[in-house]
Amino acid sequence: MPSLNPKISLRSTFLGLSSFQMLAMFRRGMFYTYLSIYMRDFLLLSVTETTLYATLPMLMSVIFQNFVWGPLSDKFQKRRTFIILGEVLAGIGTIMVWFVHSIVSNLLIAGYIIIIGLMCIEAFWSMSNISWSALISDIYPSKDRSKIMGQLTSVGGFGRIIGISIGGILYNSGFGFRDGPLFFVAALVMFISSIPMIFTPEGGIKYIEKVEVENNENTSQNFNFKAIFIVFIISLTFINFGRNSIATIYSQYLILDTGFAVDSILLSYIANTRSLAVLTIGFLAGTLSKKFGHSRTLILGVSLAIFALIITGLTDNLTFIFVGSFFIGTGEVIIYAASYVIASNLIPSKVRAKLFGVYNTTFFLSWGLAGTFISGPLIDFLLNSGFEEVISYQSAFIVGALITGIGLIIFLILEIWIKPKNVKK
Repeated sequence: MPSLNPKISLRSTFLGLSSFQMLAMFRRGMFYTYLSIYMRDFLLLSVTETTLYATLPMLMSVIFQNFVWGPLSDKFQKRRTFIILGEVLAGIGTIMVWFVHSIVSNLLIAGYIIIIGLMCIEAFWSMSNISWSALISDIYPSKDRSKIMGQLTSVGGFGRIIGISIGGILYNSGFGFRDGPLFFVAALVMFISSIPMIFTPEGGIKYIEKVEVENNENTSQNFNFKAIFIVFIISLTFINFGRNSIATIYSQYLILDTGFAVDSILLSYIANTRSLAVLTIGFLAGTLSKKFGHSRTLILGVSLAIFALIITGLTDNLTFIFVGSFFIGTGEVIIYAASYVIASNLIPSKVRAKLFGVYNTTFFLSWGLAGTFISGPLIDFLLNSGFEEVISYQSAFIVGALITGIGLIIFLILEIWIKPKNVKK
């Protein structure tokens, strides 16, 4: 590291990381909030087919994180470089996907072109995702990670609010996906988001050694926790698959003519309620972990996620939809911040990127695979069996809550019966 004032260095580093996070969440909120609606209502794909835009690209992301970019990131220790390269390539790919899908007249084929195109994008974009996860642990010691992740998630929530709002205006005004505006803005933001990363440290083993020596972290003992890490990953898989099983069908549910029949503007308000929760609660995540411990904080976040799914799936009152959206965001940020620190304390620094790829798998696969194999087929089956649309969609929320509950039970067993005393809570 250059001989800078440590406080100034950390301040400028956080500024770069938070700027990147804000722009990344701006793009995701603007693009993915409305893509499911576009594919269902305009391209006329089935509910299960619409989930494929998340499932197949996330499978590619997981494969490349675990078997390509994770090992390469650990080998070359070039976290920042991989992040920048991933964003630039993903931006170029996004423009190409729009162009190819726009010249195809068959709407069904156009939908699958988007799905296949996003698979190719994720193959390269995943180098940014895995390096981002490792970089945070490279730069910050264990005692600060929960606070930093909460703050970064909050900043991302602010960016997501702006992105969803702009996306809703564009989509409602007819400037959506087919003619390119949402593709173009998403690509532009990818290019811009790489700029703040220029001002962050490269990360890697040298930075890891500096952080860990200064904070007396003994990561070699983490190799004793392999069994604990595996059980933790299993519990996290159920937690994330349950709560994210409704990710791709959430917007579809809210716009049902037989249900709430919201337009894209009102949908943006509901989605931004979730983002507002992420923005506000994220700054408290570090305080919660410090006061109650990372494990108890994770239990709280999962419990709130289950409550949010139940209230969303049972209500016919739009006010409670907003309440559910707020608690979805609250559970999300708490789960993310607490689980990240637990994982980082279990993962040895020398294989940080590789095992963070395993950790990221529980999140990335849940955003699509859970919809494709759980909520999508369930809804299609109920619809084909003659059930009403609203009931069919609501059942997916209840099933999601049950699956999340299984994950919570597994983690509680891990916490109560194993209680590894040498794992930092």
